[in-house]
Amino acid sequence: MATAESSRTGGDEDVPPGLGWLDRIRARPGGRLTLRIVIGVLGAAMVVSGLIMVPFPGPGWLVVFAGLAVLATEFAWASRLLVFAKERVRAVTDWLKRQNLAVRVLAAVVTFACAAAIVWASVRLTLGVDILQKARELLAARASR
Repeated sequence: MATAESSRTGGDEDVPPGLGWLDRIRARPGGRLTLRIVIGVLGAAMVVSGLIMVPFPGPGWLVVFAGLAVLATEFAWASRLLVFAKERVRAVTDWLKRQNLAVRVLAAVVTFACAAAIVWASVRLTLGVDILQKARELLAARASR
């Protein structure tokens, strides 16, 4: 029987006690689908925004992995992808640690060059500014002084 307290709190008489808040949401009719949609949208937004941030200074990959972790709470494919990504990152990191200094420096230079190319392309395509041309003009002006 519903009481004033249960109607104010949402009527938890049909939900078993001792469940976590996500389980209580899943136990309600429509709650599971609503939760999957909310988590799907939130996780996808985090992954996409993280991928956009990857070439720029900041926490790009951290946001991507956090978004995958959010998605993994509801989707098995995201959980498998997160495990796969963690294994690959760990394997590459371990491999790089075993290499000599020249290989590590080369990896850093290639990473920096890729990030610089992405930043250049992003600025060129979004703002229409060629930062390399601007840098050349600035250097030429300084050299002529």
